[in-house]
Amino acid sequence: MPLPLERSYDGIIIGAGHHGLVLGSYLAKAGLDILLVERRLKYGGGLCTEEATAPGFHHNLHSINHFHISETPWFHDLGLADRVAYITPRYELGQPHLDGTALVFGRDLEETLANVARFSAKDARTFRDWNRKAEEITRHIFLPERYSEPLAKADRDALLSRTALGRDFMAVTERQPLDVVQELFENEHVKLLFLFKVSLFGTWLTDTMSKTSPMGSVIRAFDLQSGYQLCQGGSFNLARGLMETFIRAGGTYQPQVEVSRIVVEGGKATGIELADGRQVRAKQFVSSTLDVHQTFEKLVGREQLPGPFLAKMDGFKYTAWTIFGLHLALEESPRFHAEKFDPNINRTLKWSLGAETMEDLVSALNDVNAGRAPSIVQFGSGPLSLLDPTQAPPGKHTTYAWHIMPLEPDTEGRSYEDFKAEFADRMLETFARYAPNMTPSNVIGQHIYTAREYTAELVNMRGGDIFMGAFNAEQVMYNHFGYRTPVPNLYMSGSACHPGGAISGGAGYISAGIIARDLGLKPWWKPWNATQALEAFARASPS
Repeated sequence: MPLPLERSYDGIIIGAGHHGLVLGSYLAKAGLDILLVERRLKYGGGLCTEEATAPGFHHNLHSINHFHISETPWFHDLGLADRVAYITPRYELGQPHLDGTALVFGRDLEETLANVARFSAKDARTFRDWNRKAEEITRHIFLPERYSEPLAKADRDALLSRTALGRDFMAVTERQPLDVVQELFENEHVKLLFLFKVSLFGTWLTDTMSKTSPMGSVIRAFDLQSGYQLCQGGSFNLARGLMETFIRAGGTYQPQVEVSRIVVEGGKATGIELADGRQVRAKQFVSSTLDVHQTFEKLVGREQLPGPFLAKMDGFKYTAWTIFGLHLALEESPRFHAEKFDPNINRTLKWSLGAETMEDLVSALNDVNAGRAPSIVQFGSGPLSLLDPTQAPPGKHTTYAWHIMPLEPDTEGRSYEDFKAEFADRMLETFARYAPNMTPSNVIGQHIYTAREYTAELVNMRGGDIFMGAFNAEQVMYNHFGYRTPVPNLYMSGSACHPGGAISGGAGYISAGIIARDLGLKPWWKPWNATQALEAFARASPS
């Protein structure tokens, strides 16, 4: 029997991140002979869980919180609930304050509104009014669009304009999210936590400062029923479950494969060439889940691409910020001063720490744009092992702190290692201002993981961009980079495609349906269809 790289396949998928695993699982189950290749020995991409600080302490070095994963179509279609467990905490977002108060958003509407009302009765009423719209819009518009090939803008606008809620949704998406939040809420603490929910750990630098937000992130933030979850035991378990599914379906996985180019013959993609000169043939398609420039500049070559496509590629934007990650093994989970105000603050899935005013928040944008480490330490965190005890030894705990940072911050003459250590100390000092038990004696071990390290390991995260493409209005929804490419039989199935970066599985799921349709296969699953979903919503809703 020939070795995996010494025979041909129906299709070859480059990159064994979660999109490649989702795509491969669907097409292998459809009866195609699929080869999935990965440059590294590890698979899963950002689904990375390691004992980075001490034995038994499991740290999610990249992806930590997964949005509504257990309710996605691919999680159900692939039967992943039999292999992977998800935890949905009652309390999703928490923000302790230096004055001893705290604001907590949970899954229960009345409880959340009561928490908001302690800061502003007016803001609580606003939240209630918009929650009614948001729950329905998320269910009938946002989620169906998230897992469907995006409609052309004119077609989408025509469908959405048929209903009152659709028109409300379009009106919000045509505005800058930051402006919407500033207009709707009066209380500073409510604004801060709401912006934290609109984005994720400071990513509002792109999400909320764009002129428009076609994906409707503001609407999603009012929805309490869909939200973030934890993968039990660590994020890598989702990758493990997907790989088991892919192999069981008959797929072939080959790690440590350095692809030097995508072979294009007769104007079509016909396989891959390896660094040692060997070629592996693909009878029907090749799909890349790599970043835009690695795929098209390095593996295809500019000379094989048309001018308009090259212009689009050259204009593709990556985030201007990166992540400075501090992962901690602890004797005990953080306990906040603010627990006296609201004891649930200790158990919320995600904490926003350090920013007390909107001015504080904006200062991070100014510092990062200037190439400086932010002067006001503000970061996202969460009590991982308190919600999932399997991520730490019995009686011990883990947490983390994610801070935005320029790719190459001005270290003011210090070595980068000294800068890292000193900034991590500042983060711990800030943590202790809110949680008095976060002292050095509580820390068993720490692991600092910055863009310099993670871009060396995960080269797709070009320039430190964890999303592999900025979430600006010009690159999402109907403006995304596309699944089909100018090269016939070559597809894009990664984070540059709708619905974008982070763990969604959307690009892998949607491209599976597109490839199956192009190859004339009858899908064994029922692909989601945005046109059908929006038409059904229009028929059932008042105009």
